[in-house]
Parts: sequence; structure tokens; C-alpha cells
Amino acid sequence: MQIILTGILAALFFSTTFVLNRAMSLDGGHWVWSASLRYFWMLGFLFTGLGLFRKKMLVRSIQIYFRHFTFWTIAGGVGFGVFYALITFSASYTPGWVVAATWQTTILATPLVLLGFGKKIPLRAMLLTLIIFAGVLLVNIESMEDSSLNAVLLGAIPVFIAAFAYPFGNQLVWEARNGGSRIIPALEDPVMDDPFCRVLLLTLGSMPLWAGVILFTRPALPQTGQIINTALVALFSGVAATSLFLYARHKARNAAELAAADCTQSMEVIFSLAGEVILLHGALPGMLGWIGIGLTMLGLVLYIRVQNVR
Repeated sequence: MQIILTGILAALFFSTTFVLNRAMSLDGGHWVWSASLRYFWMLGFLFTGLGLFRKKMLVRSIQIYFRHFTFWTIAGGVGFGVFYALITFSASYTPGWVVAATWQTTILATPLVLLGFGKKIPLRAMLLTLIIFAGVLLVNIESMEDSSLNAVLLGAIPVFIAAFAYPFGNQLVWEARNGGSRIIPALEDPVMDDPFCRVLLLTLGSMPLWAGVILFTRPALPQTGQIINTALVALFSGVAATSLFLYARHKARNAAELAAADCTQSMEVIFSLAGEVILLHGALPGMLGWIGIGLTMLGLVLYIRVQNVR
């Protein structure tokens, strides 16, 4: 229950990502800055906070980063970089709550990622994730009423890919913290027990990717509003939500609890919808959208129930 409640609180903070990314897109901000500036802000926040209150942990984190540069570049580049670049890109084509709903496919992707790492996942739990996936499909089908098929695909497909990138990067860190493997280094260090240090290491690992994306796309300079909004996303979603989520995930003792922690992120749909309607005066979903949201939430409840029964 502690894992679940912490994960839901993280979902509340994570929902600011979808609402503010949509707001920046509607204001004409380039998606590359909406994505990369968040991590530049996070780097500043984390360096400042750890430097003031945990200087030794900061120094140790930097040492571990450079000692395992390749590992952190892959884990952070995929788990933070690829994931968030695709999430932000999709906000240019579809409302934030639709992105949040589509993002719930990570609940289906997570068991597949865990299987790839040799973990065992209950078959019943995997079948229940199909209910959530059905809800996501209904949400995207409804969005086609107000958008072209091309816009829906550009809004959905990147999120589907991101849904695999995020748990993959996080699982790499989990594996390293729990003994590693033949190709994953064993990082049994006090730094790995601190959620803020783990976020810092993943953020540092994403920097090479952001540098490459900026150089490749060469976007126009961001406006003041976009800079402020990305700072808010960095604080609420990047630092607070990610640290809470990683704390919940690393409290997990087995693959079932890991999947349950990821499953709590379904609450992002409700929080994002509320935020978009209140702050951006977005339209409420129609019948298919509400049914899709309902299926997503039903899948969450049943999934957690199966884990608790086990």
C-alpha cells in the first residue's frame, strides 16, 4: 500500500508534464525546448539542492557517473531522453489528457520489459493490462473526431515507443542497484539508495542526447513563458514526481511489486484531464473518452487487486 500511495502522489506531480507541455505547444513553443529545458532546469535544481544539503552525496554521484559513463548515458538517454522527447513531441498533435491516457500503455510495456530482463510476471496480471490498453484505444479513437488520422498517429505512436523507453531505463538502474549482471555494472553504493541522486545520475546521462537533438533540429530560441513553464515541469514532475516514483519503485521487492508501482501512473489521466479543463479550458471527453478512462481505471484497480491477492 505504501508503494501504491507513493506512486499515486507521483502521478499527481507527473500530470503537470502533460498539461504544461500542451500549454507550451498551444503558445507556439518548439517541442525540443519544452523537452530539453526541463532537464537543464532539473540539473540546476539537483546540483543546488544536493550541493547545499548533501555535498558528499553530490560528489560521490559525479564520481559514479564518470566511472560508469556508458551505462548512465544509455540508462539516462533512453529512460529520460528518448522517453521525454517523444512525450513532448506528441503534445504538438493531441491534447494533454489524451497523451496521458496513451502513456498508460507503459503498464502493458512494463511486464514485457521485465520479461526481457528475465523476470517472472503473473499471466493474470498481464491479461488485465489489456483492459487498460483497450481504454487507451477508445480514447484515441475519440480524438480522431477532432483531428486527422495523421495527427492522431503522430500523437500516439511516439507515446507508445516512450512507454517502453521509460521502464527500460528505470529497470537498468534497478538491476544495477540489485547486483547487476554480465553486461550491467553492480552499483551497490549508498548513492543508489537516494532517489535524488538516482534522478541526478539519470539526468546527467540524458545530457548527450539533448545536446545531439538541439544540434540536429536547431530550434528557434525559446520565449520567456516556455522557460518558466519548463522550470515548473522540472520542479514538479522532474524532481518531485520522479523522485517519489523511483522511491516507490525501489521499495519493490519483486517483479509484481515493480509492475504495481508502474501501474499507479494511470491516475495521471484523471489529474491531467482536470488540469487541462481548469487551466486551459479544454473540452471534456465524449462518451468513448469516458469509457476509455473508465476502462483504464478499472484495469488499475483489478491489477492492484491481483497483486494484493498474491
